[in-house]
Parts: sequence; structure tokens; C-alpha cells
Amino acid sequence: MNKTAKQLLALAFGGHLGMLLVVLFAAGVPATGLQAAEATCYADESGRIVRRRRPGFRRVPCPEEEVGPDGTPVQVEPGVQRPGRQIGSADDPRSASGRARTRPAASPIPRPDPSDYPAMVPIPDRWRIVDALGYKERWYDPYNRNILKGDKPVHGEWFFNVTAIWDTIYEVREVPTPVGSSSTDDPGGIDIFGGTDQAIFASVFAPEFVYYKGDTVFRPPDWEIRFTPAFAVNHVEIDEILGLEVQPRRGDDRTDDHVGVQALFVDKHLRNVSDRYDFDSIRVGIQPFSSDFRGFLFQDNQFGVRLFGNRENNIFQYNLAWFRRLQKDTNSGLNDLGKSLRDDDVFVANVYWQDMPVKGFFSQFSLYYNRNRDDAFHFDENGFIQRPASIGQERLREYDVYYAGYNGDGHFGRLNLTASVYAAFGEEDGSVFTEQDTDIEALFVAAEASVDFDWIRPRISFLYGSGDDDPFDDKSTGFDAIFENPQFAGADTSYWIRQPVPLIGGGRVTLSNRNGVLNALRSSKEEGQSNFVNPGIWLLGAGVDIEVLPELRVAANWNYLRFDKTQVLEVARNQAGIDKEIGHDVSIVATYRPFMSQNVVVRASYARLIPGDGYKDLFPDEDSDYFLLNVLLQF
Repeated sequence: MNKTAKQLLALAFGGHLGMLLVVLFAAGVPATGLQAAEATCYADESGRIVRRRRPGFRRVPCPEEEVGPDGTPVQVEPGVQRPGRQIGSADDPRSASGRARTRPAASPIPRPDPSDYPAMVPIPDRWRIVDALGYKERWYDPYNRNILKGDKPVHGEWFFNVTAIWDTIYEVREVPTPVGSSSTDDPGGIDIFGGTDQAIFASVFAPEFVYYKGDTVFRPPDWEIRFTPAFAVNHVEIDEILGLEVQPRRGDDRTDDHVGVQALFVDKHLRNVSDRYDFDSIRVGIQPFSSDFRGFLFQDNQFGVRLFGNRENNIFQYNLAWFRRLQKDTNSGLNDLGKSLRDDDVFVANVYWQDMPVKGFFSQFSLYYNRNRDDAFHFDENGFIQRPASIGQERLREYDVYYAGYNGDGHFGRLNLTASVYAAFGEEDGSVFTEQDTDIEALFVAAEASVDFDWIRPRISFLYGSGDDDPFDDKSTGFDAIFENPQFAGADTSYWIRQPVPLIGGGRVTLSNRNGVLNALRSSKEEGQSNFVNPGIWLLGAGVDIEVLPELRVAANWNYLRFDKTQVLEVARNQAGIDKEIGHDVSIVATYRPFMSQNVVVRASYARLIPGDGYKDLFPDEDSDYFLLNVLLQF
């Protein structure tokens, strides 16, 4: 390099760096040699070289590029060192000048030949591939692979699932019971109220068979056929004749059995409406349905047609349905297919909206129409009249009632909340106490709030069902449901919700039905009609759920009960001055799951009704209680 070029480079780079480059160029050091000298790599004890620093590696010069046979540079693969040579050993490939020689670019491993690849062999699908691994099946084991639990297809893409539930209760209770009108076991007793002690044993075995097609991991099945028969037996003992059957010679006990059908439907997946399996499906036959989160309005297994589906990644869910109500067996409450359908229709339209108004809370908007045309006298299997109810004029009637409702369930932060509001309106062809047509205008409100503190959940409950203050005017303002089954305020642990308390002396109707909270004055919720001329109800409750052990939960409940109006009761009983206070309902329940699953569940509950002034006006002044033992086995 001439003197002029050296001066220009020194001026361009300046300082020591410029002078260093000038000296290097003057010495004739090539550029590649400079890059190799400046680059740094790292090597471990075995001589493996990498370009990134790692624990236990020491710094070494990086290997230089090698020129291949075609004249192009070949870079040594990082992290590869020739076997048998260690850096710093006698056969170290590095020269005294610090330059490194590299191994040839060609790999000693030969390239695979097409003959090395085996021919394609079909393998079983993802369900049957496990069979080749030798897994055993036991038909009685629901926790491991079992063809009866839908773990693999029975053929093609069709699966079969069997579930069986055996539900048994033993119950002893005190319930106001009228003395038989034509005969009694206690001739010396008073002529209105008899003995209150009763004992019930009831057992229901319900196997469920489901035959369906399709992969159900991310979407509903393409087809589903479900059949659920129920086999029931029950035995009841009471203190009075004519309390169980209309014929006195039948005595004060009864044993009965029945075979019902609680589900028998076909479900067809119509279409997917998005790539995330939002869908439309239709279901035809006897099927379960619940109108809301807590079963306040209509929760039953009825014959119907239901179109349902979801939208927007399951944010919105909808139901459009029509149900024609089945007749019920009197003593078991199961469906009775041996009788003709009732002339009682229920039309349903509702929409569920997830995360509305906040994340974690579900909102439901619903509209129901109940068209009742039961225009024939109907007696139950024990000989008692059910339609029309034996109260007031005991005349046949028809009604058209609409229910508009909002229901919410979920949480606001730590606060768990369930809320329901229903407005009932419509027309009634003849009232219970008059022959004139009446307008139905009734209201229902319920809410339950709770907060979780680790293993304890305290909660408060409120419920209101409007009552009728004038049974002879042209308005029916008592709220009644279609078929209620409330999971609320202790549910069947509560005395008032669990037990059918008869009115006695005002007609063969009950104040509250079995597994019902409303004071509807109906003959029964299974076979009777809705009654919108009733005293209504107020409920204020508190309770606590305690997780004592993973297997044991204990819950305690207190409910204060009042009538909303008492005019209907005073007319029915021909008794003035009935107070509104029903009383205090206290209960406790223990639920034990020995295997921490739903396969074996044992429940024991006790409840007592401490009567208020209104209850004392209607019945003798004494506490009523009950004890219930429930054993549930499930496969």
C-alpha cells in the first residue's frame, strides 16, 4: 500500500483504531484473517465449540471458513469438533499462527434411500388404538375405559352410554291431617284435626340409555337418542283413615308401585353456524326442561319439541319450545304414559346472555305462555278430585297466562347472586270463587346472595309471591307457577318447601305443595291447575354451607314465612281475623360423599316449623317437624 493510501485511511478512521488498521494493512494481513482473529467462540472439555457462551465453557478463537471443491466458502457447523482431537493437544488442528483448520463439509452419515422408508400401514382410530396397547376393560368400572360409558364407539362413530341412579328415601314427619269424614281410628277425638304422625319409604331406580353419534369434544352430537325409564315403589303409613285413599276400608297405610318414562327423545344436530361450533339443534320427545336457574316457574320432564342452540362463541344461548303436559302418577309423581295427554300447553322462548352485565354473571330473558283447557273432571288414583280443585265453587275453568321474566345467576367479584323476577298476566275463564272472568295480574321476585370464605359460605334469601286481597272481584293477583321445583332457601331441607301442608276445612287443597314454596291453594302441582286466587307468600331467610371435610358438607337454614294476603284464606275457611305470620322454619342437613364423587351420596336432614300466629289460627298450636334420610347411588 502506498503512502497516500495510508494517510487517507488514518484521516478517515482517526485515532488509535485508524492507526491499527493502517499497520495491519501494511503488514499484509488479509480481511478474513482479521475477522477470524476478532471473533470469539467457546469450547468445553470435550472440544465441542459453540458460538454462545455457556457455563463451564472456555473462550477460544472461532474456526475460519473453509473453501470447498467448487471454490465457495464452507462454514464449520457450530458446536461440532472432529472426534479424537482436543484443543491444546498434540494433534490440535490449529497452527502456530492461530488459524484453525476445519473438517470436511460432507457428513459421514449416508443420506436415506427411499427403500429405507416402510410402506404406509393403516392404524386404528384414536379410540381403538388403545386396544393394541393391551388395556383391559371392566363393564362395572366407570372410572376406566368402558364401552358402556362412551369411551369408544360401539360401531363406526356411534357411542353408547349407560347411567343408572337409585334414589331411596325414608322420612318421618308431622303434618296436619284431617279426621276422616265418614270414619276414624280415634272416635273420641275432635272432628277436624287428627293424628299428625306419618312415615314414608320411597325408592326409584332410573337407568338411562344414550345412543349417540359424533365427536362430542368440541360440539354437540350429530344424533342422540335417550331413554330413561323409572321404576318406583313406595309405602306410606299415617294416623288417620281417608287420608290416603277415598275408601275407608283401605285403612291408614298404602303400598304402591309404578313404572314411568322420564325421558324418551331424539336429538338432531341441524347445523354449525360458525367455525367454533355455534350450532342449532332440535329435540323431539319426553325431555327435561328448566325455565330458570332455580326451578321457580317450570321444571319438569314433559313431552315437547325444542329448538335450541348458541351464537357468538356460546355467549348467547336460546330455546324455542312447545310442551304438551303428561298425566302424572299420583303416588310417585312420575310420568304416566298409560293416560292421555292433558289439554295443557306450555310455549317457551328464552335467551341466555353470558357475562352480562359483568364477566361471570349470566342473564336470562324469557317469555312463557301457558294455555290450559282441562275441561273435564279428573280424579287421582286414590279417588280424590284433582280438577277442578275442591275449593270455592269447584267448577271447571280455563285460563291463558303469560309470564315475562328475567333471571340472573353468577357473581360480582366475591358476591354470588341468584335473582328472578316474573310478571304474570292473562285471562281466566271463571274464577275459583266466582263465575265471572278475571284478569290475571301477579308478581314474583326472589334473590339469594352469598359470599365464599374458604370452607364456609353464608347466604341470605328473599322471596315474594303476590297474593289476592279480594277473591270476588274481576282481578286474580295471586302468583302461581306452572310446575315449580325450587332449589332455594334450603330447598327440600326446609319444612315448608318439602311438605304438602293441607288447608283443612277450606277444601281439599294444600297451602304449599310438596317441593314447592308458593301458597297456591292447588289440589296438587302434579295433577291440579294453577290457581291465581291465593294468599301469596313472603320469605326472608339466612343460611350457611360448611365444608367440614372434602367428603362432608353441613348446611343450616332459617326462613321466616308470612302470607301476603289472608282474605282468600278467611273466605275459604269461613274464618275471620287470620294473621299473616306463618312462622319460623329452621333446618339442618349433612351431606356425605364417602368417595368424594356423586356415585354414593348420603343426606340426612331435620327441619322444624315453629308456628306463628297465622299458622296457629289455621291449625292446632304445636310444632311440626320431619326427619329425612336419603341415599343416592349412581353408576
